[in-house]
Amino acid sequence: MLVIRPIGPQDQDALYQIAVDSGVGFTSLPINHDVLNEKIARSVASFSKPLDTPDDEGYLFVLEDTETGKVIGTTAIEASVGTRAPFYHYHRQTVVHASPTLEVHNKMEVLTLCNHYTGCAEVCTLFLQEAHRNGTNGRLLSKSRFLFMAQFAERFGSKVIAEMRGVNDASGNSPFWHWLGTHFFSMEFKQADYLVGLGNKVFIAELMPKYPLYVNLLSPEAQAVISHVHEKTKPALRLLEKEGFQHIGYVDIFDAGPTVESQLKDVSSVKNSALFKVKIAAPKADAELFLISNTQLQKFRSSIVPVSFDDQGSAIISADTATGLHLTEQSLCRLVAVEAYYKTLQRL
Repeated sequence: MLVIRPIGPQDQDALYQIAVDSGVGFTSLPINHDVLNEKIARSVASFSKPLDTPDDEGYLFVLEDTETGKVIGTTAIEASVGTRAPFYHYHRQTVVHASPTLEVHNKMEVLTLCNHYTGCAEVCTLFLQEAHRNGTNGRLLSKSRFLFMAQFAERFGSKVIAEMRGVNDASGNSPFWHWLGTHFFSMEFKQADYLVGLGNKVFIAELMPKYPLYVNLLSPEAQAVISHVHEKTKPALRLLEKEGFQHIGYVDIFDAGPTVESQLKDVSSVKNSALFKVKIAAPKADAELFLISNTQLQKFRSSIVPVSFDDQGSAIISADTATGLHLTEQSLCRLVAVEAYYKTLQRL
């Protein structure tokens, strides 16, 4: 059984291996034992905090195969970005340069440095080991975050964003950064990416150009990748688009990958999820696959399993599922159809 759960100190080695496997451009997981251990400690502390408004919490989850005990993926949620350190983006906009006298009217695209997403929640750090990229595993990693946010909405900003990994080659070189770094930073993309992963963002404020960048002045290679995602990130982007996320012009300042957004209440897996009482028995023959979670904070568990319903509207799950998700008879679970945008559940 594959189960999403909060990360713990016992997962240090597994998280380090994921950081190695994820490669350059996966900024949130630098290949650094101390930083990764700090991320684990911060997550443990975040799950332990009693609070009713978001601050600087970060919730890190792992996907575990309960039969082998092996961690095969990870994902995370930031409660409120930019509250302790600036959170930068470029906003892609159109400006007009016009002269009625000369009868000239030119529209030009610019990239403007901004902090517009300060206070938003962020879903991030999604990585699944390549051997397990099949079936519903990717959906479990992505959608389980939204069940957690639906259950504990008071702990998150009202808008949710996701920064999508931008285009870079097999050697980790970003065409966008090649132009930007050459002119303003004098460092390789790998180094800048690593520094940000360590939490060192001072150099951004010190060296990033303060005025809008005219897109037509960038190299053709840099222009071509703005708002485009890395080939391996396309499945993650499609999942978020099905949840209702949209790209409205904000891009990453290093690789120009798109940032997508949605109001938390409008995310498909949030608005279509519902609470049900648990009945432990063999699911009926008409059972369908559902994303399911318990309603606990520190012992949060989520999976995709067959579920059916009795005449009283209780969710029927197997004994193995109940054990794996820390659910008991008549306790509450939260459910959403795996294809939540096709099916809406009746709330308890």
